[in-house]
Amino acid sequence: MKIAISVESTHDLTQELLEKYDIKVIPYQINLGDLSFKDGKYSTEEMFELVDKYNQLPKTTALNEFEYTEFFESLKKDYDAVIHICLSSGITSSCGNAFRAAESLKNVYAVDSLALSTGIGLQAIYARELANKGVSAAEIVEKLNARRDKVQTSFILERLDYMHKGGRCSSIALLGANLLKIRPRIVLKNGKMLSDKKYRGNMQSVVAKYAEELFNDFNTPDLSRVFITYTTATPEMVAAAKAKCESVGFREIIETHAGGTIASHCGAHTIGILYYNDGEKIQ
Repeated sequence: MKIAISVESTHDLTQELLEKYDIKVIPYQINLGDLSFKDGKYSTEEMFELVDKYNQLPKTTALNEFEYTEFFESLKKDYDAVIHICLSSGITSSCGNAFRAAESLKNVYAVDSLALSTGIGLQAIYARELANKGVSAAEIVEKLNARRDKVQTSFILERLDYMHKGGRCSSIALLGANLLKIRPRIVLKNGKMLSDKKYRGNMQSVVAKYAEELFNDFNTPDLSRVFITYTTATPEMVAAAKAKCESVGFREIIETHAGGTIASHCGAHTIGILYYNDGEKIQ
C-alpha cells in the first residue's frame, strides 16, 4: 500500500527532509495588517520585518473541513491511504476539522501530534519509516498515538516581546524579564504551551544550561534523531546545543529553522531541542 504522510506548514522541516521522506504539506493562511498570504511565502527574517512594520503578530486562519477534504482527495489520486499529522489540538481548532474531513473519506487518518514545530516533524518521519517497512496505515496511526506523549518539545526564548504582542505576557512581566534578562523555557504539556523554568544571562550560557537540564528532566532519549530548531541563533548558541546532543550520543543531529508563523510568535534567538524521549536512560 502506498501511503501519503502529510502535515501543516508548522512542521519546520527543511525542504530536503520533506523530499527525502515524501512528506506533503498543507499551508495555513496568514493575515498580517493588510496582507493575506500562504504560510511559507516569506522567510523567517522577512516575517520579523513585517511584524515590526505592522507592530502586530500575524493571525493564522484555521484550515476548515472543506480545505482538508480537498487536500486529502488530491493526495488520494496518487496514494492508497493518507495519514495527516496535525498541529496540536491544544493550539489550533484546525485539528478537529482535519479529523472530521478524514472521517468522511476512506483510508484517510488524522493524528493529533500534541506538538508543534519539529515535534511534528519527528512524528512525520517516524510514520514514513514505518510505511517504508510495509506497516499498514491503521497500525502506523496506532503507533503514532502510542508515542506522541513521548515527544519532547521545548524552546528557550531570548525575549518576551513577541509573546507580549500575542497576549501571552503582561507588560509588567515583559519589563521585568527584559531588565533582568530572564529567558523562559517553553515546553508543551498535554498539547499546550507553558513556561516551566527561567534562566538568566547571555544566550550562549543559557542554551548550555537549558540543554544540560533538559536531558536531566527528559533523560530517556531515543538516540536515533534529535532536532535543533531555531528562529535565528548565533553560531555559539547552536554550538552549545549541538555539543550537548553529541555528548548524549545522538546518531543524527539535524539543524532546522523555524518557519515564519512559529518564528513570529517567539521572536529572534529562540532555540529548541526536540526528540522522542522513550529510549534508554542516560547514564
